[in-house]
Amino acid sequence: MKLNKLKIYKASIKAAAAMALTVVSAGNLQAQGIHFSQYYNAPLLVNPANTALMSENDYRLGLNYRNQWNKVPVPFKTVSAFADMQAFRAANETNWMGIGFAFFNDVAGDGNLTLNRGDVFIAYHVQTNDNFMISAGLSAGYGSRNVNYDKLTFDEQWNAGQFKFDRSLPNGEMINGTEMNNIIKTNYLDIGAGVNFAYFPNELIYVKLGAGVAHVNTPTETFYNMTNEIGIRPSVNLDGQFVIAKSVTLNPSVYYTTQQGAYQIVGGTLVYVYIGDGSSSNGNSSKTLGVIAGGHYRYKEAFIGSLGLEYVGLKFMTSYDYTTSTLSPENNGNGAFEFSIIYTGKYGERRRSASNMNCPRF
Repeated sequence: MKLNKLKIYKASIKAAAAMALTVVSAGNLQAQGIHFSQYYNAPLLVNPANTALMSENDYRLGLNYRNQWNKVPVPFKTVSAFADMQAFRAANETNWMGIGFAFFNDVAGDGNLTLNRGDVFIAYHVQTNDNFMISAGLSAGYGSRNVNYDKLTFDEQWNAGQFKFDRSLPNGEMINGTEMNNIIKTNYLDIGAGVNFAYFPNELIYVKLGAGVAHVNTPTETFYNMTNEIGIRPSVNLDGQFVIAKSVTLNPSVYYTTQQGAYQIVGGTLVYVYIGDGSSSNGNSSKTLGVIAGGHYRYKEAFIGSLGLEYVGLKFMTSYDYTTSTLSPENNGNGAFEFSIIYTGKYGERRRSASNMNCPRF
């Protein structure tokens, strides 16, 4: 699915034809909203209310990489780095503030259509009783998108005699009487919000329902000084963790988002199998090595397989999308490759007060 389609156009048939030729000859000037198949490893992107939503750790560092559609003319490469941490944790440790930061970079097509974006996140988490927690969060981001017109070709550059495009010819793309060339930029401010409701009746079960809204302020994104608002994008996610055996945890989840008539539904599960026990600093037994395997399905688009390892706070995962949509014959099923690295830790060795908490793993 392509979210946040960048409507770079002129109000004339001539410009529409130019865009059509651009798609055929040099890649198109469209952009998708930043997303990862491993949405469960991009918590701040999914919902600002996930910021520092951790019961056993104080901070988290993460890196995500996605290489999509590498076998077609308009591949996407996306990188994200994030960090979030707890602050002002109450003495009874049942409520705290979360603060987070994230950077995103996305590059697509022959024109190097690029998005650089930085976001800040803030959330607050309140445990209302032994089994229920409510979280609310906000995000504010600044995005800068640019495209290199010198790497694209347009109808004015078609050389019929040589039956090819000639980039040395004027491209005919004008704005305010000036031909568009080199790198063109547009910037915008973006606001998001979200809430989470978590239920944990005991230490073996944790269920979370979240709802978020991206682009609340419908920012304008255009290279032609025209009105192209990024539509509001609501999302809902449901995930759970169920300890089904001493060393096995099941982590099913589903994620849904929609924007301007387009939508995306992804669902599946991860299975954590812990191998061997280590000894923690207080002498209690603690699992040290986890093997992760999973399968998800993006509705009408792709099957997603994933593998990973988790060791003493460090998690590494890879995944691959096998295309099942109408694009499959063009890319031979080669959808996207992803990997993520996440590290979680504590500020110190202070003990958690568990007298009034079930201390679920989330």
